[in-house]
Amino acid sequence: MGFSPSHAILRLVTGAYLINSGVSKLSLDEERAAALQGMAANAIPQVKQIPAATFGKALAAGEIALGGALVLPIVPTKLAGLGLSAFGAGLVAVYVKTPGLTEADGIRPTQAGVAMAKDTWLAAIGIALVLNRKRRKVVKAVKSPKRS
Repeated sequence: MGFSPSHAILRLVTGAYLINSGVSKLSLDEERAAALQGMAANAIPQVKQIPAATFGKALAAGEIALGGALVLPIVPTKLAGLGLSAFGAGLVAVYVKTPGLTEADGIRPTQAGVAMAKDTWLAAIGIALVLNRKRRKVVKAVKSPKRS
């Protein structure tokens, strides 16, 4: 399996971004991990059952793993896209459900929500990778001359 040229840039740039984001979270202090966990709990209340430090490490590991899946050409594009779509959808849910991040319409970001609103792009890139369609070459049949 390899990258199709049309999706290589999507996978490489997004994967590198996620790897960097995950690596930066490996050294989260307890307070920052708890803040991220609190935001995540707005969309997925069950995360509150995990110790904050464990949540922070799991988030970091998940971002690094997903980023790696995106940059490695051995991972099929649709599979990498499914992972990115799920992760992006989770981030969008956090954005939409966290008070103060959206305007009254629930969609447009407030100043505080601009940083999280960009996560909609991750979800969109994931969907684009999932909807990847391989172009098939059309081979025209050549009629062989009749033999007499």
